[in-house]
Amino acid sequence: MPIALLALAVGAFAIGATEFSMMGILPTVARDLQVTVPQAGYLVSAYAIGVVIGGPLVAVGSRRLARKYLLLVLMTVFTIGNVGAAVSPNYGFLMAARVVTAVPHGAFFGVGSVVAAKLVGDQQSGRAIAVMFSGLTIANIVGVPAATALGNGCGWQLAFAAIAGVGVLAIIAIAILVPNNDDFAAPPMRTELHAFAKLEVWLSLGVGTLGFAGVFATYTYIGPTLESLTGVGPVGLSVAIALFGLGLAIGNLIGGRLADRALLPANYIALGSLAVALALFALAVHNRLTAFVTLSALGFAAGLVIPSAQMWTVRAAGDAPTLAAAATQSGFNIANAGGAALGGAVIGAGLGYTGLSLLGAVLALAGLGLALASARLSR
Repeated sequence: MPIALLALAVGAFAIGATEFSMMGILPTVARDLQVTVPQAGYLVSAYAIGVVIGGPLVAVGSRRLARKYLLLVLMTVFTIGNVGAAVSPNYGFLMAARVVTAVPHGAFFGVGSVVAAKLVGDQQSGRAIAVMFSGLTIANIVGVPAATALGNGCGWQLAFAAIAGVGVLAIIAIAILVPNNDDFAAPPMRTELHAFAKLEVWLSLGVGTLGFAGVFATYTYIGPTLESLTGVGPVGLSVAIALFGLGLAIGNLIGGRLADRALLPANYIALGSLAVALALFALAVHNRLTAFVTLSALGFAAGLVIPSAQMWTVRAAGDAPTLAAAATQSGFNIANAGGAALGGAVIGAGLGYTGLSLLGAVLALAGLGLALASARLSR
């Protein structure tokens, strides 16, 4: 695989760390800013909304910019947003900083997916995209647990400062390793927009959105869930998050190979596995060992979804993949915002933390049903 994929993976690592670390430090942020846990959960939703809005807008508005330089601009804005989060004096400022940080997210993964695929060709595009996303999944093994431990032990502001430092490293790596290649040029805007006239594009976006809504309904509140039902402390929480990340990393790499081999079956396997893992987590969460094992399985299933969902949308879009790939990230983060909001509603209704993963299982099954229906319609 080309070394340029390493630079994309470093950027993905930074983005993954900032997106998912909020889940681990959510109780600490809530206590420090004197808000409730569901209110602190809106910081997750705010990030997701920033991705949803920013991804397509940036992809459309930056078409004349060379792909390499666009990646550099996106990582610079991302880094500035994390610096803002690190110096946030109150809830409102932190909310705004999270939105700024989120705006480049969708476009980075959208443009990065296209660049990764162009670097290797069609036969290995799924694996190349998985290598880029491995940065995000490795962030869940190393970056997020480290940020969780740092944020809970020394102050959540330091967690965001550390992530800003990784953002600087990503800028340097992209500048040095990613070629400025004409093959990365985006197609005409009319071609990009025409992709959204295809029903298969919308259905593929819906499948990924429903599947990951189930993940985020559960994982957004993983800190208070494990604290309340399993009795873990800060160290145990960091271990649990690392196990989720390990499963996510392995699932992502295997999912990339499955997507290259048989794309639609890869989606069915991923979504079915996700529904099973979420349902099992509701049963296993009261025991520390079984909770950790099923949380790792949940990460594995979620990892399977990432490359297959991204590849499905890119292939459905045909010759106009950039905007569609960015829209996939918007879909994932509609899932992020919607899953977090639905999870907050479940908690607020008094249904308990086990209700979160049961809701997630239902959403994953809905995604599987939509995938099967989409396959029938596209024949």
